[in-house]
Amino acid sequence: MKIPASSRPITRGRLIRRTAATVAAAAVAIALAACSAGGSGSSSSAITAWSTTADKPNIQPSIATWNKAHPDQKITDSYFGTNDFKDKIRTAINSPQAPTLVYNWGGGTLKSYVKAGLVKDLSSDLKSDASFTDKIVPSIADTGKVNGKTYAIPASSTAPVVLYMNKDVLQKAGISEAPATWDDLLKDVKKLRAAGVAPISLGGQSKWPYLMYIEYLVDRIGGPAPFQAILDNKPNAWSDPAVIQATTMIQQLIKAGGFADGFASVSADTNADLALMVTGRAGFLLQGTWAYSGISSIDPNFVKSGKLEVAPFPAVSGGKGDPEDIAGNPSVYWSVSSKASAAQTKAALQYVTKSVWNDSYVNTMIGQGQIPPVTGVSSKLKGDFAKQAEQMITDAPHFQQSWDLALSPAASTEFWTQLDLLFNQSETPKEFSDHMNTTIGK
Repeated sequence: MKIPASSRPITRGRLIRRTAATVAAAAVAIALAACSAGGSGSSSSAITAWSTTADKPNIQPSIATWNKAHPDQKITDSYFGTNDFKDKIRTAINSPQAPTLVYNWGGGTLKSYVKAGLVKDLSSDLKSDASFTDKIVPSIADTGKVNGKTYAIPASSTAPVVLYMNKDVLQKAGISEAPATWDDLLKDVKKLRAAGVAPISLGGQSKWPYLMYIEYLVDRIGGPAPFQAILDNKPNAWSDPAVIQATTMIQQLIKAGGFADGFASVSADTNADLALMVTGRAGFLLQGTWAYSGISSIDPNFVKSGKLEVAPFPAVSGGKGDPEDIAGNPSVYWSVSSKASAAQTKAALQYVTKSVWNDSYVNTMIGQGQIPPVTGVSSKLKGDFAKQAEQMITDAPHFQQSWDLALSPAASTEFWTQLDLLFNQSETPKEFSDHMNTTIGK
């Protein structure tokens, strides 16, 4: 799942739209020149780190502080748009120009790195550093593990997907509380349509907001097992009844007028979906907690005046899933390139264990309304929104990483294509599952 850089200073390097070709080409050219001067595979002892612009507000100050304190172990940092980064790292990760610190989202991409021997097993290095490992929330740390071994360390805030609501719009339509069930949501859709406003804002042009609906519905219907079967490469796992029911319910919601008219042309990357909800043209918005800063920037008084409310995704009557389960982005992660020298590896590990998640890093994140994936921060969080989101994270029996990141790169690419066809009703739920079954094992 991708997150617009404009709406959050945090993670999710998810599929931000490509910049103009000339800008992208210039960025890649500059980056290639930089890595030729000091990739982790070079004879130099220089340490390099590549990241996305989405996480630059947190990472850049941290590296600057490190460089000031360690003039002989400076880290050269470079930042790229998410898609440009993905294109660049895909080529560089297996070359002498691989960065020392490899930014990634865990999940399927990390597994592919581990399988190819491209990143280092950090388990033994971290085993003796309990002061660091004990502070990371276990469920977040687990996303950086493959087969029980640690290959990646959290580097950004935790961001579950929540249901945002414009209380004024809902009250005018006769809706007094958040929908507890999917049936409640469908009733609210009718009330909002009757009141002359869009029920739900959806940034369909960007495509990545689509996945929030399928991942939550499959969980609410069947629990974590159906998607785990997909990750385990079980034949025809995409045809699980929970998947078929979820995609059927999505199309039923579309036919009921659940989303804003023209949702396929609304951009989440420019916060257009947030604006529909904030300005009173839509009642609901399903988005990650990263959207909070974007909402505040559109209209600071919207939050201050108490118009914003958030709630969990609705339960599905008769479903096996726990309604307290959440989905979203546990974090983004730092891995260390297998091509890094012993000196580079030592310095890189010192940086991620001493300069990431120290008091300054945590406090900066909290000040931005974000939720650090560390223990003991509840009392430090500011505002009802952050506290409520943190409570959801704490109470969740299961935190599902966004499907586009959990899937293998090949399956994720096909997933976007098929989701777009599904939401535009160009294919049936069965056709969606049939096409996705062809990605099993890829």
